[in-house]
Amino acid sequence: MLWELLATMIAGVGAAGGALLLRKLSRQRLPKYWVPVFAGLGMLTFQIHGEYNWFRHQSGLLPEGVTVVRTVESSSWWRPWSYLKPHTLQFVAMDSKNASSNQHNTDLVLVDLYFFEHRQPARRIKQVVHCALQKRALYSNTLPLPKPGEAVDDRWQVLAPGDVVLLQLCTPSRSD
Repeated sequence: MLWELLATMIAGVGAAGGALLLRKLSRQRLPKYWVPVFAGLGMLTFQIHGEYNWFRHQSGLLPEGVTVVRTVESSSWWRPWSYLKPHTLQFVAMDSKNASSNQHNTDLVLVDLYFFEHRQPARRIKQVVHCALQKRALYSNTLPLPKPGEAVDDRWQVLAPGDVVLLQLCTPSRSD
């Protein structure tokens, strides 16, 4: 965050320097107010560029086997340009490469999901996916893992049939 603030200020100073250069080249015919206007536009442009490129940059840093399974696009009134083209400020990635099946019930797969949000640290949450029932639950020591054919309790949430997590973890071609 500190580096982003510093880079924003440098962008503003650079844009103001560009306005000063334009004033000098025009022999001071351009108005003085161009300098702060250019500084503000430079900082705003830098921030907008950063917002729109954050997802592409972050998802490009993911290691092999970690794939993006969900994105959240955002628009807000204080970012009026986001109504023209919403930008991704949150996404979820799944570490399918290191997912593992349960020894006693092969329908259960333990997987790490990573939650990314712009200007926030990433969070890792372990999930258990029940492939046969198409449900998932937060993994904890107190979560009872069902035996094959056994019902699950209300801590398990239903996943949509086309859910990317289900499609990647619960296909016959998947190997541990």
